[in-house]
Amino acid sequence: MTEPDSSRSRPQGAYDVFLSFRGEDTRKTFTDHLYTALVQAGIQTFRDDDELPRGKEISQHLLEAIQESKISIVVFSKGYASRWCLDELVEIIKCKYRKTGHIALPIFYDIDPSDVRKQTGSFAEAFVKHEERSKEKVKEWREALEEAGNLSGWNLKDMANGHEAKFIQEIIKDVLTKLDPKYLHVPKHLVGIDPLAHNIFHFLSTATDDVRIVGLHGMPGIGKTTIAKVVFNQLCYDCGYGFEGISFLLNVKEKSEPNDLVLLQQQLLHDILRQNTEKINNVDRGKVLIKERLRHKRVLVVFDDVDRPDRLLDLMGEPRWLGPESRVIITTTDESLLLEADQRYQVQELNRGDSLQLFCRHAFRDTKPAKDYVELSNDVVEYCGGLPLALKVLGSCLYGKNQARWESVIDRLRKFPNSEIQKKLRISFDTLDESTLKNTFLDIACFFIGRKKEYVAKVLEGRYGYNPEDDFGTLIERSLIKVDDSGTIDMHDLLRGMGREIVKEESPENPAQRSRIWSQEDAWIVLKMQMGTEVVKGLTLDVRRSEDKSLSTGSFTKMKNLKLLQIDGAELTGSFERLSKVLTWICWLECPLEFLPSDFSLDYVVVIDMQYSNIRELWKKKKMFNNLKILDLSYSKNLVKTPNLYSSSLEKLLLEGCSSLVEVHQSIGHSKSLVCLNIWGCSQLKELPECMGDIESFTELLADGINNEQFLSSVGHLKCVRKLSLRGHWKGDWNLPYRPSPNSSWISAFRITPTSIIWRVLGKLKLDGYGLSERATNCVDFGGLSALEELDLSRNEFFSLPSGIGILSKLRLLTVQECGNLVSIPELPSNLENLDTFGCKSMQWVRLPIQAKKYLSLFLIGCPDLMEIEGMEGLSNHGWFISYITKNKLSNNYKKSLAEALCYGGYAYHMFFNRWHTFSHRDKFTMIPNWFSY
Repeated sequence: MTEPDSSRSRPQGAYDVFLSFRGEDTRKTFTDHLYTALVQAGIQTFRDDDELPRGKEISQHLLEAIQESKISIVVFSKGYASRWCLDELVEIIKCKYRKTGHIALPIFYDIDPSDVRKQTGSFAEAFVKHEERSKEKVKEWREALEEAGNLSGWNLKDMANGHEAKFIQEIIKDVLTKLDPKYLHVPKHLVGIDPLAHNIFHFLSTATDDVRIVGLHGMPGIGKTTIAKVVFNQLCYDCGYGFEGISFLLNVKEKSEPNDLVLLQQQLLHDILRQNTEKINNVDRGKVLIKERLRHKRVLVVFDDVDRPDRLLDLMGEPRWLGPESRVIITTTDESLLLEADQRYQVQELNRGDSLQLFCRHAFRDTKPAKDYVELSNDVVEYCGGLPLALKVLGSCLYGKNQARWESVIDRLRKFPNSEIQKKLRISFDTLDESTLKNTFLDIACFFIGRKKEYVAKVLEGRYGYNPEDDFGTLIERSLIKVDDSGTIDMHDLLRGMGREIVKEESPENPAQRSRIWSQEDAWIVLKMQMGTEVVKGLTLDVRRSEDKSLSTGSFTKMKNLKLLQIDGAELTGSFERLSKVLTWICWLECPLEFLPSDFSLDYVVVIDMQYSNIRELWKKKKMFNNLKILDLSYSKNLVKTPNLYSSSLEKLLLEGCSSLVEVHQSIGHSKSLVCLNIWGCSQLKELPECMGDIESFTELLADGINNEQFLSSVGHLKCVRKLSLRGHWKGDWNLPYRPSPNSSWISAFRITPTSIIWRVLGKLKLDGYGLSERATNCVDFGGLSALEELDLSRNEFFSLPSGIGILSKLRLLTVQECGNLVSIPELPSNLENLDTFGCKSMQWVRLPIQAKKYLSLFLIGCPDLMEIEGMEGLSNHGWFISYITKNKLSNNYKKSLAEALCYGGYAYHMFFNRWHTFSHRDKFTMIPNWFSY
């Protein structure tokens, strides 16, 4: 299969037209006039001026000329039926049926088509001689003539009243129509798109009878249209697919008016049918015509930059509207429009190397920067963040400029984004249907990049009064934000700049008249000069590294509508009554206060984030909250006890690293919505209030590093906790990597017993570094953890797993990383999906589940003594076996077991000596031993 070459728009050296004719009949008359007219019309035409000696075969050169041509014009004259003309005709007919898009057009010059079709008249005379000399080829020639005689072509007798000049002009007009270039222009030197273009081309060029649809999505300017053009060109010319019609509808989104859509429908029909269609009066009529005209045609269509589902419905309808073997490519910034696609591809930003190369192509007309421009080029590439649009625009902008002008452009970009780039990016923002979507995007761009989605959702729910989960989904689908696997929200730097520029446009000269103030310089001036207004809804300021941290609460007096406030490190003086009464988010890291003032209104606050604060108690008296969902006082090392608060809405109480905490206040029992308590590292805490056991919503407790039996006993009374983390004792700075204490023998008692209520409901349990010894595991039966799905026993001291693990019917994930004493794993549950024994240096053998129910992934890196993996015959039931293995002592029995498992239809993915190897039941067993020879 030919791979896509992004630098090509069409095959090099190809001819537009191949002329097949009998020289004796028409060389110096009709064919000469036709050839001259074709060349004058700019049509690249092959004409063989050399007469072949009688009895010779046509040359390879001639065959290649036919194969490389788009159209073959066959001039049938009375003497055409020579053996070399007939050989040419056979090759022409073959090309027509090879699905290369080759077109055969006959011209009947002073001869009746029936003579060609039936081999009568002068053709009959010629075939009498052929029968005598070339019987083996006669059948092939007759079939070619019959096929050609049935083709639609031109007959001099029936057209232009026999006038050759007019006749030739009609032929030229028709050829130009058929030669209308199908390919689209793409730049010669594209960078970084070939791998993705190849994958798409491979999927679409694979022969299948069904209609195949591919969707490309990604942020504006990422290269979706360019990739679609490359694949379109390759499908037109290289895959031999022979589409009966093609169309590339560019910039569908820009055609937003009803009449524009009618024009798109007409263009689609005209492109494919290659003729003017009946006039379309309205969109509904157009849908009917598309369905009726295209349902039997094998077509290739690209719908570029689609922004609404009704656009696709009006243009493509359902896949069954197109004929079998049709191919469709859709590009969009909105992934939700691709639900019907057979394959979806997200176009990612270019990596650093490709970004630099693409930029240099435009800035220097080279693949690397000029000697004195390396650092400046790197600055621009960093600014562009892998966005091809920005790299091309700025590269072209800087081309030919000296260093001083480069520095000036780069300095201006840091303050004023490039208008051409911004215009392209802003289209996606402007097409957001609702103001709430736009506000959510702007809030994220100004305040919340790098924060957890769950955290931001709580803040914005309080700000706007509804759950923003659907808004997040829409922004993700439209490539305006990203959320990684850890739940962190991110956004391309240029999109962030675009969002902030939109806010800046509200009042270009006066930041106090903008809805959001994110610039540190602007925020400091507005607060220090007390310029705030009612327009301001959100403000962020970080003075933790500044010498001047002092601000007056009077700076906030006029900001009566302020809802989002971040003042990290600030020292506020004055009455807190001056602050906004409608605050929903307070982020005050390194707050210097020991207590929050009683006149600080918190009635609407949803999130209080005061990590690393100097707080001893948040407030002295009881407080009632109706909206507070997250209270984060993590790493507040002076905090002695949690606040006396009554809240029916509190969901998360985060106290990680509060090393002086000795008491969780009894009022926590009134928090009936509490989901998570994080007391990781609160080593002075003796117990949890007994009332917490009755909170049905309380399902997650993170209590790593707490090392006393009284606390463990209180944990045992929690009735609803599903996720429990009791990892080992931590030493030193909280920001340093975790180290289990060598003196944690106290833990061996393991006070959470099978009689504890929590034992029967836990879904996730982390005992990483818990100090579990062989003696401790002998005292505890894990079989009572009937609801357990994930278990982490990493970095413990036992020689064998605790008993009962093998009967945990719901256990999917078992992690025993760096258990240096662990020798064997003799029993595993049947539902297990993932076993991770990374770094178990003493591990010698593992027995897989007898009746594995699901695919199984084994992570066995760093187990040098591993010799045996038993029970792989059970893999035949589910067909999947995935392992990651490095150098070890695996025996020949393992190789045999692997081969047997593959024989039953399994698949094995192995990493061995950092090389991937994939095997299936189709592979010969001889490959298995060869694999182990690496």
